[in-house]
This record gives sequence, structure tokens and C-alpha cells, in this order.
Amino acid sequence: MAAPTPAELGYRLPAEWEPHAATWLAWPHRRATWIGDFAPIPGVFAGVARILARHEPVKIIATGAALDDARRHVEEIEGVECIDVPTNDSWLRDTGPMFLLPRGECPLPAAAVAWGWNAWGGKYPPWDDDARVAHTIADRLGLPVFEPGIVLEGGAIETDGEGTLLVNERCVVDERRNPGLSRDVMERSIRDQLGADRVIWIGGDLRGDDTDGHIDQLARFVAPGRVVAARQPDRDDPNHASLEANLALLASAEDARGRRLEVIPIDIPSRFAFDGEQLPASHLNFYIATGVVLVPVFGAATDAEAVRTLAACFPGRRIEPVDCRDLIRGRGALHCISRDQPAWPT
Repeated sequence: MAAPTPAELGYRLPAEWEPHAATWLAWPHRRATWIGDFAPIPGVFAGVARILARHEPVKIIATGAALDDARRHVEEIEGVECIDVPTNDSWLRDTGPMFLLPRGECPLPAAAVAWGWNAWGGKYPPWDDDARVAHTIADRLGLPVFEPGIVLEGGAIETDGEGTLLVNERCVVDERRNPGLSRDVMERSIRDQLGADRVIWIGGDLRGDDTDGHIDQLARFVAPGRVVAARQPDRDDPNHASLEANLALLASAEDARGRRLEVIPIDIPSRFAFDGEQLPASHLNFYIATGVVLVPVFGAATDAEAVRTLAACFPGRRIEPVDCRDLIRGRGALHCISRDQPAWPT
């Protein structure tokens, strides 16, 4: 007899705005995955840790020389802990565990899902250390761990905490990640492992995004029934058509509770590039922590309006614009580097 799934046991995937116990980061050290000068990147991570530590504990993983470098950068920041865990890269949203909480009053401990990992379809070998990160963190926290045996990156999904998931088909139903598995099979596994009742599939990706279209660049829940979605009004930008299609799809979608989604567009920078290479600069790659939302800005004309829109979406939370012009040279931003650990019942 097959073991019961997390959904059958009574687990759910919490929303990012729910109470946190900590934020986890993985210290950057892999220079080959960054375009241009790597030297500023550790300082960017230290700046993010400094902002977060004002609001909640921060846990940074690394090993060897990278761990020493992390300690040098953050040793004076109160509330930051450096932990010896080997990594290949620094995109912990994708490699870290997905934490589960019990639904309602279910008498269950918190748990974690450790999905498979192969560096976005085999793009950046080696990835053996990162493939162990989710299980290592969960073990350190003493959590039961579910291992579905398929690949699903954290940036590929977005939840409202009430049973609805946004998922981009391009980076989930993929022969390089999960050969031979159909969308129906993937949806069943996602629902079983994350306690989801409804999956809303979208498509598209941003030019320069080596994840093949992670949802956290395209559409995010800001509350149950409310979604912000990337828009590119510049018709000459290669992102224009796919983002318009997503806006239309989301406007017609209903969540797990039968609510038609309220969709709030946020314009993203047009044709944002470094050394002639377009990069996936998106204000949607924000991170929600305790009492604060860190919003990526790029010195672009869209910065101010994006910050205003997100401030209206998160009343009662401080909005912290973070200059991500260096961070985006790794083709990711604030959400990509962070993993929220929810607070759980004791």
C-alpha cells in the first residue's frame, strides 16, 4: 500500500505573507553563473540580509571559503546565523525545502517537501550539493521530509495559502526536468505533495530567464483572490505578447474557492540589458517577510509606480526598494535568492 501523500495527511503550502520563523539565504560563490563582475554580488546579499534581520532571523548556508566570506560580510549584523551546508549555487528559492503546515487544527508537525533538482534542466553542472540542500535544511530543523522523486523548483509555483497554485507549464512540464511526465501527472503530484485544490496554469517567460519562465517573475499572489501580474506595454519588447496573454488568462481564472481573480498589472522595465544581453528584470520578484516587502528596482522608469502599487497591495507592511541592477546579472532577484521558513505550531 502506498504511503499517504501530504494532502491526504492534511498538509498545505502556506502563503509567503503568513508569519515567518526565519528567512534562509545561500551565500553566492559560483562566479560562472553571473554576467560581468562578480565582486559586488556578496555585498548585495549582505545588504539583503541586513534589511531582513531587522524584521526576522536570517539563516545563511555555505561551506569552506564561501562560509568564511559570508561570516566576514555579516558578522556585525545582529540576527544573522551562518550555517555550514555545502552548495553549488545561491538560488535557494529553487533548491531549498518547501515547508508545509497542517490544515486547520490537524494535529501534525510542520513538514517539508524535498523535490528533485537538476539545475533547471541540466543547465549548470555540477548540482550535486544543491540537490541535497532541501533535505539537509529540513533534517536540521527536525522535520519529516517528503520526497516525490520529480523535479519542481520553488520559483515555478506561487500559492495563496488557501489551496490555489499558479504554475508556469513551460518550466514544469519539461523533458529536461521530468522526462515522460505529462501535465496531468505533474499536476496530480503537485496537488498531492502541496495540498493544493486548484492549479492555474500559465505560460510565457521573460527574455534572458534561464529558468524557462519561473512564475515569480510573472505573477504573484498578494492576498487570496488578488494577483499582481507583469505587463510590458512596449510592443517592441520580446516579452510583450506572452505577458499580455498571461494577463488575459489570469483575468478569466477562478481560485480554489470559486473567486474570480482580481488582477493588478505591474509594468516591468523594457529591454533591460547588460552588455547587450537582455535580462529578466521584473518587479514581481519581490520577497515578503515579517512586516516588510523587499521590492527589486533597477534604476528604470517603472520603479516608482511598481513600488506604489505594491505598497497599496500590502498595507501595514514597510516597502523596501532594493537596487537589483547587480543581482539581476545572475538572471534572478530577491525572491529567487530567499526561502521563507513559516512559523509553525509548537
